[in-house]
Order: sequence, then structure tokens, then C-alpha cells
Amino acid sequence: MIEAAKIWNEPNNKSHWDPEIDPDWSRFAAMARLAGQAIRAENPRVTRVLGGLSPIDPGYLQLLDGYGVLDEVDAVGVHGFPLDWNLWSIHDWPQKLDEIRAVTDKPVWVTEAGVSSFGAEEVQVWGVKRTAELLVGRAPRIHWYSLYDLPKAWEATTRHKEAEGSSYYRHFHMGLLREDGSPKGALEAYAPYAAEMGLCQWFHFEDHRLDEAVAWLKRLGVKHLRTGLSWADSLRPNALSWFDRQMDALSDFAVTVTFCFTPEERGIAPHHTSAPRAPEEFAEFCAAMVRRYGSSEGALTAAE
Repeated sequence: MIEAAKIWNEPNNKSHWDPEIDPDWSRFAAMARLAGQAIRAENPRVTRVLGGLSPIDPGYLQLLDGYGVLDEVDAVGVHGFPLDWNLWSIHDWPQKLDEIRAVTDKPVWVTEAGVSSFGAEEVQVWGVKRTAELLVGRAPRIHWYSLYDLPKAWEATTRHKEAEGSSYYRHFHMGLLREDGSPKGALEAYAPYAAEMGLCQWFHFEDHRLDEAVAWLKRLGVKHLRTGLSWADSLRPNALSWFDRQMDALSDFAVTVTFCFTPEERGIAPHHTSAPRAPEEFAEFCAAMVRRYGSSEGALTAAE
């Protein structure tokens, strides 16, 4: 099922990794190296992807390279949201990929690209089409974020809600489907690109949308899906039952699974963005998940 394992998510974004605990990212680097080694030892057919950089920052990638992180991954992921949060034009997507390629020979995967319908659904429709025009054929993997809008009753995963101001609310309007499951205009705009531009959809623990999401993915003709398995969730009661159900439901897709989120009781600080006290435990979680769900027909060709 797993064709690729993504090591963390947006490590250079404080919504996902606490820079006060790890100001030089040396703790992240040590953890990522251990995870990459554990994944490779467990299943060498699974492509190891460095968690999507957000912002797209070649200097940060060079920092991690200096720590030896790139020796333990097969590809580098990047995330871009130029119409919502990034300070660059959507037309600069090829340039942003080239900036990363200038500092590494690893393949560059676009593991999240998206446009919200916060201001107008017509903007999102245009954004889907323009993103596809700029990225299809330029990256081995592209994952549009996302299938569903974030339910308003849930909080967006961010540590700087106050700093974001009104931009915080854009998090809730990134889907091709509204919270109630009804389609937006962007769904029709996305459909012609579904086979080449996959989707990213995070499923919360025991997410009620799983079966309906799978039906939509199949209807659209999606082949490549990115989702996540949370290290923090793995300590919940019945965690493996939920993981099994999720991964079984997604078995018809080539899945990139992101491993991230520190359990509060395992972090230096009690928060999912904290560096863990024992990074080996994260590596063990990654290995266990690859052992349980890894594909025997991994995506090494996609990483070339």
C-alpha cells in the first residue's frame, strides 16, 4: 500500500516543529536520519521523502544536508500556497522547484499545492488549472491539497493562529469538496488532471469521511494519494484497528504516508511539534508502519 514514506511534515514551519526547542534543527536532523535508516532497513522499495518544506527554502535544505539528512532520503518534498500564504506569485512555481534543484540532486516532489476558496470559488477554479499547467510534467509527484474543506468545528494545525489573523481562516477552505461533501467548482476543474496530479487528504483519528473520500477518489480517477499516520495517535486505544481500516480503505491507491506528530508524553515539551526525548522511538514507529503496510512494489522509479 505505501509506495513512499514521508519523514515528518513541514519541519521548517513552527506549526509542525518547535524551533525554540531545536533552534539549529540538529535534533530534527538526528531524528530524520534514524527514521530514513529504519525505513530503508525495513523495506528498501519504499521511497523515503523528506517532509515537505514550507516555505520552500534552499538554505534550510542545505542546513539539513550538512547534517547528513539527504544521505538517508530518496526525494525532497516541497509545499506551496502562493495565492494564500506564500510571498511569491503562482507563476513562480517552476522557479521555486529550480531553487531546490540547485542545491540537491534528489528528485523534488510537490507533496502539497493548493488554493483556497476563501475569497471566491472562482479563484480556486483558476488556481487548480494554473497549478496543473505549471507543475504537471515538472515533478515526479504532485499532490493537490485537499479533497475536503476542514470542518469548522476543528482547529487548523498551526501554532501561530493569532499571527495569521484572517489568513488563519483560509485553512478551512482548501478542499475540492465543502465540509458537507458537496462539490465546489474546483472539483470539475481538477478532474481532468486527477491521474497526473494526485491528492493530499489528512484523515483524523476515526475520521467519519473515510469511506466517502475513497468513493470520490475512485470516481475522479486519482492514482496517487498522500495521507498521514500519526505517531501521537498510535498511542490511543484501538489505534492499530483504525490504522488498519484506513490503510485497507486506501489499498487501491499508490499512497505516500507522512509520519509525524510527537506524542505529548514522549516530547521534550508536551506538544506534538516538540522534538522527542528519544528519537529512536520515532524511527521505530516508522519501521513498524512500513513493515505493516509497505508495498512490495515501491516507488523507486518515481524518485528517479
